[in-house]
Amino acid sequence: MALLADFAALCQRLARTPGRLDKRRLVADYLRALPTAEVGTAVAFLTGRPFPASDPRALKVRGLPAPRSASGGPPLTLAEVAAAFAAVAEAAGPGVRRLRDERLGALAGRASDLEREVLGRIIGGEMRTGVSDGLILESIAEACGADPSAARRAALLLGDLSAVAALALGQGADALTAAQSRLFVPLLPMLAELAVDFENVLAAHDGSTALEYKYDGARIQLHRDGDRVAVWSRRLSDVTRSLPDIVTIARRDLGLAPFILDGEVVALDSAGRPLPFQELMRRFRRVHDVETLMGQMPLALYFFDCLVAEGRPLIDQSYTARWEALVRVTGGRYLAERALVTSVEEARTFRSRALAAGHEGVVAKDPRSAYEPGGRGKRWFKLKAVETIDCVIVAADRGSGRRVGWLSNYHLTVHDDDRWADVGKTFKGLTDQEFAAMTERLWALALSDDGYTVRVRPEIVVEVEYNEIQKSPTYPSGLALRFARIKRIRDDKAPSQATTLAELRALYEKQFATKGRFARASDQSGPLG
Repeated sequence: MALLADFAALCQRLARTPGRLDKRRLVADYLRALPTAEVGTAVAFLTGRPFPASDPRALKVRGLPAPRSASGGPPLTLAEVAAAFAAVAEAAGPGVRRLRDERLGALAGRASDLEREVLGRIIGGEMRTGVSDGLILESIAEACGADPSAARRAALLLGDLSAVAALALGQGADALTAAQSRLFVPLLPMLAELAVDFENVLAAHDGSTALEYKYDGARIQLHRDGDRVAVWSRRLSDVTRSLPDIVTIARRDLGLAPFILDGEVVALDSAGRPLPFQELMRRFRRVHDVETLMGQMPLALYFFDCLVAEGRPLIDQSYTARWEALVRVTGGRYLAERALVTSVEEARTFRSRALAAGHEGVVAKDPRSAYEPGGRGKRWFKLKAVETIDCVIVAADRGSGRRVGWLSNYHLTVHDDDRWADVGKTFKGLTDQEFAAMTERLWALALSDDGYTVRVRPEIVVEVEYNEIQKSPTYPSGLALRFARIKRIRDDKAPSQATTLAELRALYEKQFATKGRFARASDQSGPLG
């Protein structure tokens, strides 16, 4: 049995060891010496989790209570700690808080001072040992003699470091390489790189590409095995309770389970037009009285990839093969609008159709490409219709990370009579050289500095790309730019020539020529913009 005292001693050594390679060796040696049944628990604890990442249970406590008295007994084991955490998470009914405190208090009473400190950090989710998830993966690979890339790929597929460790230490390096996606363990979505023209896309895809509408919706991943259905968001949050209509579709209309499908949901108005993304997020956050909002805001569902069909993993197969499987699973329904094109003219025509229908643009996919969870590159491109306005910078935040030393998060405004109306912030779009030059210019215009944000005279005009204009409860202007990005610095324009708030409001209204509006029941004067 693995002792908590040994685990606590490892944590102490890790905290005192500065070198990454030395930390990796310490973790690898520890994992290699553990009984296989204890490996998953140890990895969860090392990453500051009471349970493995794929386990939805939570302790629902603020911390480890102080022991009322030392209860003694044999040394604590990792298995006993895991069992105590499970009992706390599963406690329910009257007096549940007292029951949780008593269970954790008994655990604390048997622990040494160092063990109590480690237990408290696991419960608090912060181990402070300098060991990241990436280092844990490298340690797992070292412990079983595998290439680190195999461990990283297995982590993307299994979605849980504890599962990766148990597989590697239990079955060896070959098992890591052969790892496959699992039902009800969400995979990171494959991502698309931004492109601006179809010539480069067709060149990257050897003259032929699959275009799909880029919907202004929310990414979902749908899993089904029998009657069990689960839905995850792009950020791998479980949104099943918020989307019962999608669950119904999965059970009623989709076959060849077990399956995992990748797709998008779009909120619709009463006329069937897509609503702005901001409105859709209300559906994703709703967990109570969902049925009422379902009636007010129906969803359109569009699938564009199949990662598992009939229990068979497909991510290593080509896009073409996965699309064929998707057609079989869906019976040809709920599919993203798609076209295979070989010329720029065909591609532009297809994108024009997408924009006219109120969507963001198109995604271009290499028909030969495999599905890489979490990957982004030239296998998938997104080409959106980007709008621009001219904004004036009135403040900038100090940069962090690789932008330390620069003023790099710019406060964007438009002109509103005798004041500047904030409409968003961005740190995107400039090169390193431009960041440095902009920092010098802004310091020369500085009016105040609170140590984080520097207010400046409103003299610099920038052309800003954005994806959508949204209603904003944050800014007094009432509007905010979604996905703002600086396209270029407009030294040829004076601040007085920047976009006005009235013009921005007109652009906001213009969006609804192709998009719908959501009418709230509480609104007595008509649809809200």
